[in-house]
Amino acid sequence: MKATVVTYGCQMNEYDTHLVESQLVSLGADLVSSVDEADFVLLNTCAVRGKPVEKVRSLLGDLRKVKAQRPLVVGMMGCLAQLEEGQQMARKFQVDVLLGPGSLLDIGAALESNERFWGLQFKDELHAHIPPAPTGKLQAHLTIMRGCDHHCTYCIVPTTRGPQVSRHPDDILRELDSLLAAGVQEVTLLGQNVNAYGVDQGARLAGYPTFAELIRMVGRSGVQRVKFTTSHPMNFTEDVAAAIGETPAMCEYIHLPVQSGSNRVLRRMAREYTREKYLTHIEQIRRHVPHAVLATDIIVGFPGETEEDFQDTLSLYDEVGYDSAYMFIYSPRPGTPSYTHFQDLPREVKTERLQRLIVKQKEWSARKNAAKVGTVQQVLLRGDAHDPAFLEGHTSGNHPTVVPKALGADRPGIYPVRIGHATPHMMYGTLLGPDGQPLPELPRHTPEAAALSSPLQMA
Repeated sequence: MKATVVTYGCQMNEYDTHLVESQLVSLGADLVSSVDEADFVLLNTCAVRGKPVEKVRSLLGDLRKVKAQRPLVVGMMGCLAQLEEGQQMARKFQVDVLLGPGSLLDIGAALESNERFWGLQFKDELHAHIPPAPTGKLQAHLTIMRGCDHHCTYCIVPTTRGPQVSRHPDDILRELDSLLAAGVQEVTLLGQNVNAYGVDQGARLAGYPTFAELIRMVGRSGVQRVKFTTSHPMNFTEDVAAAIGETPAMCEYIHLPVQSGSNRVLRRMAREYTREKYLTHIEQIRRHVPHAVLATDIIVGFPGETEEDFQDTLSLYDEVGYDSAYMFIYSPRPGTPSYTHFQDLPREVKTERLQRLIVKQKEWSARKNAAKVGTVQQVLLRGDAHDPAFLEGHTSGNHPTVVPKALGADRPGIYPVRIGHATPHMMYGTLLGPDGQPLPELPRHTPEAAALSSPLQMA
């Protein structure tokens, strides 16, 4: 069998894709990169916003046409598969295999029966499974928990992924050891709310560390870089900030979603914290991690958001001075309280506010990135950029960075880079040798390389 997995959504879905791909390989399947080559196409879906759902619907329509022309097994997994909306879609488009987020290890039984498999349960044993480490990659995701015990009014995650289940620390460290043995240099700890690790359904788990303690444990493993995503301010503690500051392997990039700067909107979202409480966490982070690179999530146009509420969000952005932000127009999702009880704002209002926020974000990102010009950053270079004469990667502050290939540094790895130019969304630099001097650049033979070498073109 030739199989391919098409992934939508968050980093948790990317991790789940790797897990289920390892299951498929163990069953004897050959993984292919193209839907056209595959006998089995599995869609790993997201239901948090409407756009990924529409992408799934469109692809399922195309696959139904392919099934009419040749033998093809189509599967759907992930958050959308857990919802009635997704199950109706599966019936309409003749999906053969349906797996909920907690049933990924049942892919073999589903394919063996070759019937619709409605395995929509949450299974704790999924956490004990150690997938094989990715080969040839310097980065990897490492799940520490699944599900969420919060019930934000806009969020479908508690419905699709169930209540919080923290993974046993022994399993986390075993998987981490396998990643390090495979050459992974940067690990991202994953969870719907990593700050709440070890406290499931309101109860502290015996023998489980706090998230701050887990950070310190992971930092002692020998890994070079550690990041995490995502976190809820309600469960953030100063000990987490202290652990980040005390652990050399921890990246200074910290993602702390705020969603809105208005206390009134935060209450309607059921976020369980105030603007003032959130700013207390920012102060704690800056005290323990002076060079912290701060990122956030913001939802624009939540039902009932007034212009005054939106101005509160803009002022919070200025007060914090975020380096970057993931910004979204509110997307009503069936099955959430906000969909049932609140009236959506007009699309044009939400779009106009998002554009104003994007302008604000670009101004701050340009200012923050410009401050890095002339500094030396440790950059994890993943491989070739669009132009093969260049390598692309990111700093420990998660800034996307491009450098020309240089003698002795023409392959993936972590290298010192002097930043020479920056835009709001990209940095450009020069690779340095052990003596701090620029390494000789390799010859460039393409027009793209010549264009990238010009700061005027890069801007």
